[in-house]
Amino acid sequence: MSEVDGADDGPGARPRGGESEGRGVAADPGGGADEGVRLGGWTRFVTARPRLSLLVALLLTALAVVAGSGVADRLGSGGWEDPTAQSTYATKALEREFPASQPNLLLLLDAGKASVDDPAVAAEARRIAAKLASEHGVTGVGSYWQTGAPALKASDGHEALIAARITGDETAAARTLDRIAPSFRGKSGPVEVEVGGPIAVRHEMQTTIKEDLTRAEMIALPVTLLLLVMVFGSAVAALLPLGVGIVAILGTNAVLRGLTEVTDVSVFAMNLTTALGLGLAIDYALFIVRRFREELAGGATPRAAIGVTLRTAGRTVLFSSLTVAVSLAAMLVFPQYFLRSFAYAGIAVVLLAAAAALILLPAALMLLGERVNSLDLRRLFRRGRPAPAEGGAVWGRMASLVMRRAPLFAVATTAGLVVLGLPFMGVKFGTADDRQLPSGAESHVVQQHIRDGFPGSPGGALEVLAEGSATPAQYAGYKERIEALPEVLRVDGPLVKGDSAYFSVLPKGEAVDEGAQRLVGELRAEKAPFDTSVTGTAAVLVDSKHAIAEKLPWAAAFIAIVTLFLVFLLTGSVLIPLQAVLLNALSLTAMFGAVVWVFQDGHLSGLLDFTSSGSIETTLPVLMFCVAFGLSMDYGVFLLSRIKEEYDHTGDHREAVRFGLQRTGGLITAAAVILAVVMVAIGTSRVANTKMLGLGVALAVLMDAMVVRSLLVPAVMRLTGRATWWAPGPLRRFHDRFGLSEGESPQAAPGGGPDGGPDGGPDGGSDGGPVADAGQVSGVTPAAASSSDAAPAPEAVTDSDAVSSPDAAEPDKETDTEPDAEPDAESDAVSAGRDRAEARG
Repeated sequence: MSEVDGADDGPGARPRGGESEGRGVAADPGGGADEGVRLGGWTRFVTARPRLSLLVALLLTALAVVAGSGVADRLGSGGWEDPTAQSTYATKALEREFPASQPNLLLLLDAGKASVDDPAVAAEARRIAAKLASEHGVTGVGSYWQTGAPALKASDGHEALIAARITGDETAAARTLDRIAPSFRGKSGPVEVEVGGPIAVRHEMQTTIKEDLTRAEMIALPVTLLLLVMVFGSAVAALLPLGVGIVAILGTNAVLRGLTEVTDVSVFAMNLTTALGLGLAIDYALFIVRRFREELAGGATPRAAIGVTLRTAGRTVLFSSLTVAVSLAAMLVFPQYFLRSFAYAGIAVVLLAAAAALILLPAALMLLGERVNSLDLRRLFRRGRPAPAEGGAVWGRMASLVMRRAPLFAVATTAGLVVLGLPFMGVKFGTADDRQLPSGAESHVVQQHIRDGFPGSPGGALEVLAEGSATPAQYAGYKERIEALPEVLRVDGPLVKGDSAYFSVLPKGEAVDEGAQRLVGELRAEKAPFDTSVTGTAAVLVDSKHAIAEKLPWAAAFIAIVTLFLVFLLTGSVLIPLQAVLLNALSLTAMFGAVVWVFQDGHLSGLLDFTSSGSIETTLPVLMFCVAFGLSMDYGVFLLSRIKEEYDHTGDHREAVRFGLQRTGGLITAAAVILAVVMVAIGTSRVANTKMLGLGVALAVLMDAMVVRSLLVPAVMRLTGRATWWAPGPLRRFHDRFGLSEGESPQAAPGGGPDGGPDGGPDGGSDGGPVADAGQVSGVTPAAASSSDAAPAPEAVTDSDAVSSPDAAEPDKETDTEPDAEPDAESDAVSAGRDRAEARG
C-alpha cells in the first residue's frame, strides 16, 4: 500500500515488502550502481538527466513569468451574481435600454455649511454634471439639481449626489474611472467632491487586493523560510520547498492569464494562488525532502534514496493532491464566476505544486545528494553541543492516552467542536459592498455618508423592467399596486421607451436587509398586464442564494463520493472513508463559528481593523468549506496512509494507530503551522473578505492538525477497533486489483478475521492476540534485514523534535497494553525481522 507519510521513517525502521534493507535500499559500498535497489520507471525518468530537467523547468518558469505578467489587471472584482438569473437578465436589458437606471458612479458633493440649494452651489453642481456627461464612456448622468429627487439629497441639506453610468466591461470601466476621477475629485468652487458608487468600490477593492497580496508575500516568504530552517536545520533543504512553491505560483498565474481570454476570473483568486501555492508546495516538499534525507542517513545512495522516496512519500503526495483538487473542483458546479475562479486557480496550483514536487524536486535532490544537509544553521545556536536526539515519543504517548480513554476524548472533542460552531446557526447572508474596504477608503466614505445621511437607500433601489405594449393606465395601475406593498418607501417612474418601461422601487430599509429581500419576492409575484423582471442589489442576492442552495447538494455529493472512493483506494476499508469525511467536516465547525462571531457580529473588529456589515457574503462559506476540507484531507491522507502501512506490517490495529500518530503527528503539525502562517499573511489584507478567508482557513487547518488528527481520529479508530479495516468481499477484491500500492503488497498477518487482522482481541492483536513476525510480514528475513541495515545513521540529519522521527525516543513511561518506546537504530537493525512489540520491549 501507499506509504503513509513518506517522511517520518527514521533510520532503523523496519524493512518493507519488496525492499532490500531496513530503509528499503541497499547502498553500494563502492559508490557505484545501486545494487539490490528496485528502481521504477518514474525514478529512472526523473533522475536520468537531472540537469536537463532543471534547465527545462527554468525555461518554462521564465515563460510563465512572461505569460502571467499583468494578470492582475485582467481579473474582475465581481462575480457574485448568477449569470442565468432573472436579475442578471434585467440588469443587461436595463443597461441597454435605460442606462440611467443602472448608475454605477456617484459623485458626493459636500457644500459644507451652505445648503445644496444655494445658487452658487447649484450652479457649480450643474457645471460638474455637464462636464461628467461630456466624458467619453459615461452616460445616464442625473443629479439632485436636475431631477429634484429627494433620495439624492441628504437629510441635513448639505450634501447631494450626481449619478452616472460608466459603460463597458469591468476592465474598460476601470480604465475610464482612472482617467476621469482625478479631474472631479477634490475642491471645486463652493463644494468638495468625492468619488463613490459600485464601480469605484470594485476598482478600489481590486487595487487594494493587489497591494495587499504583495505585502502578504513579503511577510510569508521570510517567515516561512525561517520556519523551514527550524524544521530542517539545513538552509539548503529549507530553500527547496520555497522553490517548489514559487514555480507553482508563477505557473498558475500563467494559467489564469490564459483563462482570462475565454472567461471571467476574479481577482480574489490570486490570494488563493499564493496561499495554496506556498502552503501545499511546502507541505509536499517537506515530506519528500525529509524522507530523502532519512534515506541518505540510512546509507542509501542518492538515486536509491529517490527511488524509495518516490515510491512512498511521492505516491502519498500524488494521492493527497488529488483529494485537494477534488474539493476545489466542486466549485465548478456553481454558476458564479467568483467561485469558479477559485476552482480554476486552486486546481492549477495544486497540480502544479504536486508536479514540481514529484519532478523538479527529485532532480534537484539527485544533484545535491549529501549536500542537501549543508549549511546547518542550528549549529550556531548549539555552541558545540551535540545535536539533540530525534524524538516523537510524545505523540506516541498521546495516542496511547487517547486510546485508553477513547470514549471520553471522542465525546469531549466532538462536543467542543460543536459548541464552537454554534454561532453559525445565526448566520445572515448578504452581498459584498464598500464595507469590505478600510474605513478610510474614499468609496467606503462616500457610501457610509449615503447610508447615514440620505433617506431610503440611494443606489439600493429595486428596478422593475416591464416588457410588452401597455397603456398609460395599465402602467399607473401597476404602480399603485406596488406602492401599496408594505416594504415600499417610494416608486419612481415609469420611464417608457417603445414597448419597454422601468420602475424604480425604493425599499424602506437598507438595500439588502430581510425586508428588501421579501420585497423582491412580492414584486415578482405581483400580477401585471406585461412581462416583468426585477433586479437590484437585493434581487441579485436573492438569486445568488437560490443558485447556491440549488447547486450545493451536487457539490457536496461530488466531494463526498470522490473522497470516499479515493480514501477507499488508499485503505481498502469501508469505514475509514466515512470517518475521514465526517471528521473532516466536523473539524470545520470552529472556522464557521468564528466567521459569524467575528466577521458578522463584529467581535474583534477593532483588533482586526475591519468594518462589519452584519452579514456574510453568500459565496464565502462555500469557498471556505471547499478549501479547508481539501486541506484537512491533505493531512488526513498522510496520517491514514501511515496507519495503514503499519497495520499491513503488523496486523495490530491499536499499535498501527499509535505508531502512525507518533510518526506523523509532529510533521503534520509543523506543516499545518507553516500553512497557517501563509494564510495569516493573506489574512492581513485590508479587504474584509480576504481577511476572513485567510484567518478562517488558518484556524481550520490548526484545529484539524492539533485537535482532530491528534485526539479525535485515534479515539474514534480505537472505538471502531478491528471493524475499522472491514470491507465486503467484492470491494476487497476490487481494492486488491485497483488499490494504491508500492509494488509488492506485504502479506496480511496470519490468523486474522475478515479484515486480515489477528483474532486475538477487538483491536486486531492489541489486547494480547498474536502478531505476525515482521520478517514474515514484509517478506524480508531477519538475517537479510540485519545485514543490510547495519550502517548507523549519520548525525547530519537532526531535524527538530517538532517533526522528527521517533526512532531515538526514550522508552515511554506510560503504562499500557502496548509499549510505546522506540528502539535505537542499532537494536532495530539487529532485530528488524522480529515482531515490533518484542523489539520495543
